[in-house]
Amino acid sequence: MDKLKKEQVVASLQESFANASTIVVTHYKGLTVAEITNLRQSMRKLGADFKVTKNSLTKLALKNTQYEKLSELLVGPVAIAYSTDPIAAAKGIVEFANDNEKLVIIGGAVGSEAIDLNRIKTLAKLPSLDQLRSNIIGIINAPATRIACILQAPGSQVARVISAHATKNG
Repeated sequence: MDKLKKEQVVASLQESFANASTIVVTHYKGLTVAEITNLRQSMRKLGADFKVTKNSLTKLALKNTQYEKLSELLVGPVAIAYSTDPIAAAKGIVEFANDNEKLVIIGGAVGSEAIDLNRIKTLAKLPSLDQLRSNIIGIINAPATRIACILQAPGSQVARVISAHATKNG
């Protein structure tokens, strides 16, 4: 890889890290190209990315970022997962690792805070940002729906009484 290409890769990674709220570092030794492709596709569906990169370039990209301490995890065949949603990267990696023992989660970070395997698994169990948003909207809408039902009830009850009297007298 020539120097210009390396600089482009580092710049691209730096941009990705600047936008990421979570990064998970993994060992992928033994995964086939097809398995990595499936992992990338499932990660994209969750709103996360999975990249196999050269450790030296990733270390350069991590320099002077909140994730700089992850450099110490970059030993051997390492790949990284990252996402702007704090939960998506962890959720995608943990789901894949549960089904495929070749993918080993080493560690990661949420913002400037380093997290270990147990915290990554805990994070993966949480609902995604979109799920939380929909839950909040449902909670907010529930009282309005109840009020509408209550306001409609007296009118329908009056109509039923009148209808009952009409059929009784009819």
